[in-house]
Amino acid sequence: MEIFNSILMLLAGCGVFMAGMKMMGDGLERSAGKGMKKLFSRISNNRFAGVGVGAAVTAIIQSSSATSVMVIGFVNAGVMTLVQAAAIIMGANIGTTVTGIIISFSAFNVSLYASVLAFMGVMMMFFKSDSVKKAGGILCGLGLLFVGLDAMSGAFGDSDIKNAFANMFTVIDFPLLLILIGTLFTALIQSSSAATGLLIIMVGQGALSVANALFIVLGTNIGTCITAVIASIGTSTNAKRTALIHLTFNIVGTVFFTIILWFFSPWVVKLLSSVFPNPQMQIAWFHVAFNVITTILLLPFINQLVGLSKFVIKDKVKPQQELPQLKYIDDRLLHTPPIAVAQVQKEILFMSELAKENLTLSMNALLTGDYVNRARIGKNEATINYTYHAIARYLIKLASLSLSESDEKLIGAYHHVISDIERIGDHAENFIEQSEEMEKESINFSDAAAAELNQMYNKVVNMFDLSVHAFAHRDYVVLERISKIEEEVDAMKESLGASHIERLNSGDCAVERGTYFFAVISALERIADHLINIAFSIKNPTGSQSKRAEIQEERT
Repeated sequence: MEIFNSILMLLAGCGVFMAGMKMMGDGLERSAGKGMKKLFSRISNNRFAGVGVGAAVTAIIQSSSATSVMVIGFVNAGVMTLVQAAAIIMGANIGTTVTGIIISFSAFNVSLYASVLAFMGVMMMFFKSDSVKKAGGILCGLGLLFVGLDAMSGAFGDSDIKNAFANMFTVIDFPLLLILIGTLFTALIQSSSAATGLLIIMVGQGALSVANALFIVLGTNIGTCITAVIASIGTSTNAKRTALIHLTFNIVGTVFFTIILWFFSPWVVKLLSSVFPNPQMQIAWFHVAFNVITTILLLPFINQLVGLSKFVIKDKVKPQQELPQLKYIDDRLLHTPPIAVAQVQKEILFMSELAKENLTLSMNALLTGDYVNRARIGKNEATINYTYHAIARYLIKLASLSLSESDEKLIGAYHHVISDIERIGDHAENFIEQSEEMEKESINFSDAAAAELNQMYNKVVNMFDLSVHAFAHRDYVVLERISKIEEEVDAMKESLGASHIERLNSGDCAVERGTYFFAVISALERIADHLINIAFSIKNPTGSQSKRAEIQEERT
C-alpha cells in the first residue's frame, strides 16, 4: 500500500510540476508579448540573430516544442525561410535548457520558499492591475514547479520505489536502450523539460546514476521533436522540412555525444562532478552543453541541413493554385498568442493592400473605360472576402486563449477593421460593375464630372494611406489630419453634388449620368467613413465612435 501511495505522489508531483511550468511560461509570455513581437519582426537571414531569437523566445515560453510548432506555422504561412527556421530551432534547443537549470536548484531544498512564492503569486492574481496579475502568474508557476519537484522527490523517499528504479537501470545498462527510453518517454509526455526534471530528481535521490542519466538526456532531445513532427502533418512541403531539420539537428547531436559518452563516460562524469557541486546540476548543465555544442558544430552547415531536408522531402508538382490563401496566419501560431496577434495585423495589412489596389483599378475603369484588369479585380475581391472570414474565425480562436489586456483590445479592434476593409472592397467591386453598366448604355462622364470625381478619389486615396499607416504603426499624431480629410470628403460630396445638379439643369450633362455620378461620390464618402474607423481603431477598439468629440476635446 505504501508503494502505491508513493506512485500516486510521483504522478501528482509530476502533474503539479507541469502545471507550474505551464503557468510560469504563460505568465512570462504575456509579460514579454511586445518584446516577442519585436524579436520576430526583426528576423533576418543572419543565422546568429536567429539563434538568439530562438533562445530568447524559448526561454520565455519555457518550451522548445512550442517554439518549433510556432516556427512551422511561420514557414507554412510563407513568412519565414528554411534558413531562418533552422537557426531559430537551434536557438530554441538552447533556450529550453533554462528550465533544467531552474530545476537543478531543487538540490538546495527551496521547497519552503517555493510554497511562499506560490502563495504570493495567487494573492497577486487577485489584484486589478494587469501587470501585477502577470507577475503573480509567474511567481505562482515558479512556486508550483518546485512544489511538484518536492513531491516527486518525496515519492522516491520510499526505498522500494528507489530500489526498483535502481535495479531496473542496472539491468538496462546499455547506452542505446537508455537513449530509447529517453526518446519514448519524452515523446509520450511531449515535454523534454518534464523528462529532464524527473531525471534530475531520480539522480538526486540515488535512483539513477549520473552516467545512465546522461544517455537518457540524449534521448529526451530526440523525443521532444515528436511535437514538431505531429504539427507538420498536413502542412506545406517547407513546413515538413522544418520539422525534419529539427529532428536531424537532435539526431546528429545525439550521435556525436553518444560516441563521446560510449568511450569516455567516466571522464565526462568526473569532469562534471569537478565543476558542479551536486548531481542535479551536473545533469542540467550537461543538457546545456549538448545543445550549445551541437549548435556550434552545425550552425556553419545550416545550408547543408536545409539542402538535406529538400533532398529527403521533394517538392510536389501541383497545378497552379487559384484558390485564395492566407499569407501570415496559421493555427500553429496559436501556441504563442502574442505572436499570433502580431501576425493577424500583417494579414489585415495585406487585406488592405488588396482593397486599395481594387479601389485604384476600379476607379480607373470607371473614369477611362479600361477593363483590362477586370479579372484581377475579381480575384482580389475573392481573396478579400476569403481573408475576411478566415481572420474572423482566427480571432474567435484567439479570444478563447490567455491574452494580455492590450492584446484583448487589439482583437476587438481587428474585428471592426476587417469589416471596414471588406466593405471598402465591396465598394470597389461596385465601381467596376457600374462602369460595365455605363459601357452597355454608352454613357460616359463629362470631362468636368470626371475631373471632380478624380479630385475626390485622390483625397480618399491619401486618406487610405494615412489610415493604414496609423493602424500599422499606432501613430496617434496623424489622427487629427485624417479626421480633417474625412471632413473635407464630406464637404466635397455636398459641393460636387450641387455642381453636378447645376450641370444637369444647364444641360451640360446628360440626366442618365447623374445617377452614376451621385452613386460614386456617395460611395467615396462611405469609403472615407470606413477609413476613419480603421485609423481610430487604435484609440477605440469599437471603431470611430465619438471620434469628432475626441478630436475637439484634444484641440481645446
